[in-house]
Amino acid sequence: MFTEKDMVNDYLSSLKNSLTTYASAISECSNPQLRKTLQQMRDSDEERQQRLSQYAIEKGYYKPAHQAQQNEIQQVYSQLQSGGQQQGQQQQGMGMQNQNMPMQ
Repeated sequence: MFTEKDMVNDYLSSLKNSLTTYASAISECSNPQLRKTLQQMRDSDEERQQRLSQYAIEKGYYKPAHQAQQNEIQQVYSQLQSGGQQQGQQQQGMGMQNQNMPMQ
């Protein structure tokens, strides 16, 4: 038998999965009306997930991680920024290497 905690966590997991699915479907959708409908459905699930998460926290079913300090956020941001720049430089370098490779 499921407890309320089990049901809440299962529903939260399902909502998380549906949000991922909506993101994929929206990004691949070429029909503007369907895209708008999917966005509205996603928005509704996001609101539902937020309310249910708050309920789970209040009931003690879910304990979120501590909030990051501003310096931690800045450190991750800097790492992501420099990582993206390095990746772009590596891709450019690979393109140059490929140009110099003889055709077989």
